[in-house]
Amino acid sequence: MIAPFDVENMTMVREFLILGLSDNPQLQVPLFLVFLLIYLITLLGNLVIITVTSAEPCLHTPMYFFLSNLSLIDICSTCTIITKLLVNFLSGDKTISYAGCIMQLYFFMGFGCIEALLLTAMAYDRYAAVCKPLHYSLIINHRVCVLLAAASWIIGSLLSEMITASVTHLSFCASNVVDHFFCDLMPLLKLSCTDTVNTQSIVFVIGALIGVPAFSVTLVSYTYIVSAILRIRSAEGKRKAFSTCSSHLTVVSVYYLSVFCIYLRPASTYSQEQGKILSVVFMTLIPMLNPIIYSLRNKEVKNAVRRVIGK
Repeated sequence: MIAPFDVENMTMVREFLILGLSDNPQLQVPLFLVFLLIYLITLLGNLVIITVTSAEPCLHTPMYFFLSNLSLIDICSTCTIITKLLVNFLSGDKTISYAGCIMQLYFFMGFGCIEALLLTAMAYDRYAAVCKPLHYSLIINHRVCVLLAAASWIIGSLLSEMITASVTHLSFCASNVVDHFFCDLMPLLKLSCTDTVNTQSIVFVIGALIGVPAFSVTLVSYTYIVSAILRIRSAEGKRKAFSTCSSHLTVVSVYYLSVFCIYLRPASTYSQEQGKILSVVFMTLIPMLNPIIYSLRNKEVKNAVRRVIGK
């Protein structure tokens, strides 16, 4: 939970105005329909993944356990951002309370951190499956899966609380206009009329202590995986080994590319318009595409979906 804070003592701003993606009235309905479609596809696709992995015994494996956790994260993060965006499109009211903005930031940062840690756990799982097949069941067992997933949720939530708590100590007295479609960190820091060094330092430390190791483990895992696959002599063996990792590698590549472009670049080069576009990819398209990537490129999932539908 976020530490309690006194809104009146910390800021002169009682609410924020979210500019959104466009101020053109003629685009509000088309944008609403597009994001509603994305929202429904995201919910349906990820709910299918969770349902199928729970219902089919053949999918009760570490990889699909982590995948169901990832689908839950995608559902939660999408509901955090898109539901408010859809309401704004319909009502035309683009305001959000200070507390509501802080909560949106907290959940957005939290789910983002949890997803990064889950992707790291999934990379380690694929490393064990490809590089240590004879010891896989000992390295990645049910207890280890639960511990890795629980650690991802707990650590991600704590990291988000640290960032959000630092934002609540900033003052917003010059403007309340957020040039974005949700309460993201960078636009809020730009609005603050007090020094944001502490918040930026916390983000940097978290990135150095958690983000860099998580990315490094993922990168090293796939370096070993690719090396192991290249040593396989038969083309069929290479194809099967690569098929077990290609979906996850695709998701990881898109995720980290988006994160690096949005957050890990100098503040002087930050562009609000670029930030909006990249955030749309990060917050809406990735959660929608994740179940599609995993299902379309995985025969086990497709066959399991057919069996569940048949039942």
